[in-house]
Amino acid sequence: MRIIQISAGTGNFYCGSCLRDHAAVKGLAALGHDTQIVPLYLPLVTETPSNGDVPMFFGGINVYLQQKSALFRHTPGWFDRVLDSKVILKLAARNAGMTKAHELGELTLATLQVQDSRQRKELRRLIDWLASTVRPDVICLSNALLTGFAKPIREAIDVPVVCTLQGEDAFLDGLPAPYDGRCWEALRENVADVAGFIAVSKYYGDVMRKRMALDAARAHVVYNGIELDDFKTLNCVKSAKPVIGYLTQIIPGKGGERLVDAFISLKRENRVTDLQLHIAGSLVPAERPFLKRLEQKVEDAGFADDLQISTNIDRATKLAFLGSLSVLSVPATYGESFGLYVIEALAAGVPVVQPRHAAFPEVIEMTGGGILCEPDNTRALADALASLLLDPVHAAALGEHGKRVVFEEFGVDRMCRELADVFNQVIEWHTPSK
Repeated sequence: MRIIQISAGTGNFYCGSCLRDHAAVKGLAALGHDTQIVPLYLPLVTETPSNGDVPMFFGGINVYLQQKSALFRHTPGWFDRVLDSKVILKLAARNAGMTKAHELGELTLATLQVQDSRQRKELRRLIDWLASTVRPDVICLSNALLTGFAKPIREAIDVPVVCTLQGEDAFLDGLPAPYDGRCWEALRENVADVAGFIAVSKYYGDVMRKRMALDAARAHVVYNGIELDDFKTLNCVKSAKPVIGYLTQIIPGKGGERLVDAFISLKRENRVTDLQLHIAGSLVPAERPFLKRLEQKVEDAGFADDLQISTNIDRATKLAFLGSLSVLSVPATYGESFGLYVIEALAAGVPVVQPRHAAFPEVIEMTGGGILCEPDNTRALADALASLLLDPVHAAALGEHGKRVVFEEFGVDRMCRELADVFNQVIEWHTPSK
């Protein structure tokens, strides 16, 4: 089976969706499928080497300029290629967050309605490239924000298009009015052109089926899987002191401030002797003030020496970080679609404490590798963390149980076998145009 995965890159930081898409492409190739990942907007940032032969499409600078001025909708190809160079796009990515909120809404709507937008030049280039390659059997879009591509791709090369669902609702709901409502409306209009949707959890599939008015027959669930080879050989070097860890994007919605508050509470009460907090994850320039606020809060409480922060770490550093933890917690405040960091922590034998909402109850029930607490409640979070930190035998048992389940059920090979089953199903259902 020939599979093309279309994914939006970040340019300069790791994101769960990119890591999952890249792992899926590699895993499907390992199963014998012909796979290729096509980057959009910014270069893909992956933990292991990625295919570098595919050109950039819808480069972020070109997309922005074409949205703003008709002049850039007619520039020659050599000029566009210069703006699409990885060096220039990575430099631009360092200024992420400079786009105004209403401009982000405009660009999102343009993507969802790409066939009728100011991005038609970029769409033609992508379609021409797809038509010139060996015809794929199926094309997979990384997320629902790209569903505007489904109809023109299907009409041009007559192959089924599927789409992963992995956290789009929070982004769309965060757009300013009227773009939030208009983008949801455009997304619902695009549903008819997508052969199948693949949610990363049952929870998130239910959310998006309702919000997209999606027929259940075209909705599938394939839980995320991770590459486990280097976890198998991971030598966990635990800190001599108890350590709470946080590993994900450093943004307000991931609950970092609530975790800091719970940590300060535990320190003030001296409930856990010598307690440390280690924060690691992706940080973009726009969120530096947020991180500074967290650091200042810990410093003002008198515990600066017990806080460690590591940003934009590579895979080797991430594994060493996980291996040093006593417990991991990412108390996200929004409806997290899965939480890749949960199974990464469990793969290292580290138990987790997560809020009882979104996909977390589902993932914790399946893995048995942690405990849940009431969401948006600092006291409940602190108590849950203390219950594991003060009972290391129970904590270790949870971590080992979770590790066993992750190795059995959440490897990338299982994920890719299930993805291939869905792809084969939609290919079988697809009726080529006459």
